[in-house]
Amino acid sequence: MTEAMRDWNQLISDVVDGRWADPETGKPAQVPFKTILLADTLDGGAADVTAPLKLGKRIAVVSDANTVEAMGRRVARELQALGTIDEIVMPGNMECDEPTIALVQEKTRHADALIAVGSGALSDTCKFATFKDGRPYATFGTAASMNGYAASTASVTLANGYKTSLPAHAPQGIFLDLKVSADAPTWLSAAGLGDCLCRSTAQIDWWASHRLFGTFYSPVPYVLQKDDEAPMLKAASGLAKHDVAANGYLHRVLTLCGLGVCFTGISHHGSMGEHQVSHWIDMFAGPAHPGTTHGQQVGVASLAIARLQSELLKLDKAPKIKPTHIDEAEFIDRYGREIGSMCYAEAKKKAFDRKGADEFNAKLADLWPQLREELKAFVMDPAEMERALKAAGGPVTATDMNLPRKIWRDAMKYARDVRNRWSFLDLADDAGLLDDFLSRDPQ
Repeated sequence: MTEAMRDWNQLISDVVDGRWADPETGKPAQVPFKTILLADTLDGGAADVTAPLKLGKRIAVVSDANTVEAMGRRVARELQALGTIDEIVMPGNMECDEPTIALVQEKTRHADALIAVGSGALSDTCKFATFKDGRPYATFGTAASMNGYAASTASVTLANGYKTSLPAHAPQGIFLDLKVSADAPTWLSAAGLGDCLCRSTAQIDWWASHRLFGTFYSPVPYVLQKDDEAPMLKAASGLAKHDVAANGYLHRVLTLCGLGVCFTGISHHGSMGEHQVSHWIDMFAGPAHPGTTHGQQVGVASLAIARLQSELLKLDKAPKIKPTHIDEAEFIDRYGREIGSMCYAEAKKKAFDRKGADEFNAKLADLWPQLREELKAFVMDPAEMERALKAAGGPVTATDMNLPRKIWRDAMKYARDVRNRWSFLDLADDAGLLDDFLSRDPQ
């Protein structure tokens, strides 16, 4: 067993209560939560922790076929002391898409507020449904599988199949029962670890974008997480053993990462090239999609991109790019007219013409020695990342995920198409280095 932490809520409660100062502004933190609570167990305590939120007299408790027995029915029963409780059980393996969001709005239309009991798609669905109609909600998390509990954004698949991160709102309360998370299938915790491993790859992408293009960057999300990453990695093997403490360390990092969005208003600190790969798989793998989750895909993509970044940062001379090959007809042929046109519009924003490529090359060549040194501070050894993910029982290659190699290579090659966030995938592809890397990378 992993040694238990004395106080799972250290720092988190300081941020929520305004006792932690934003290091950039010096002002006390202001976040939209009334409470965030991590506890070894919340069994029997749902009403006590929810009552101070004053959510109303009629509350809809929304779970799914996978979480209703894990905690949904228990929470609904305990909350009956607070008023009228409507139990809504959604199908398992649901998607956070526009039809499902509308369905949740319809099924819960009589409730003053929602309580989501679940993770991933269910959490985001309830988040966005209540954001659209202005009702409050709270979350009882059932797995340490993703970092979105505390995020004020939601990952939504639009009606046309395009997956994007949309502004939403934060839950009034987040309640994380570590025993329930530890009892969940261990692949869920391994997926959460995979979602956390992108810290280094995202930070490298984000800082490089800031230095090369002057885009916004903030260190605050990383300051929040800096002392918790190492204990989380050290405890990774406990995730495969249903260890409560290991899930506690993981939930802390997931929560602190989510809190970062409150300070920046964007998700860049934990979502860059590696997340684009995962989104591409979800959007375009079609029947070849093996049913893997976002966190599993992000973990594998983070390992691959960490190796790519490592190779590029070892170059004494800066990579030299050519004008971006971008043709709207190819996008439409690849993705269909509607999504192809959307992806083309996003990709065009960061594409280089001849003049832009020459200017970029000059700037990168001048900055390269200094930039390499700056980025070294953010690097996590890919071998260490792989050891932790293996110890947790997570996939480390596309083969482990049962994803066909061609789909994987296409995801790495074309992930840059789906979002206007420049990353090392753009750098490697425009420099003519990505195809060679993909032919050699062990996937």
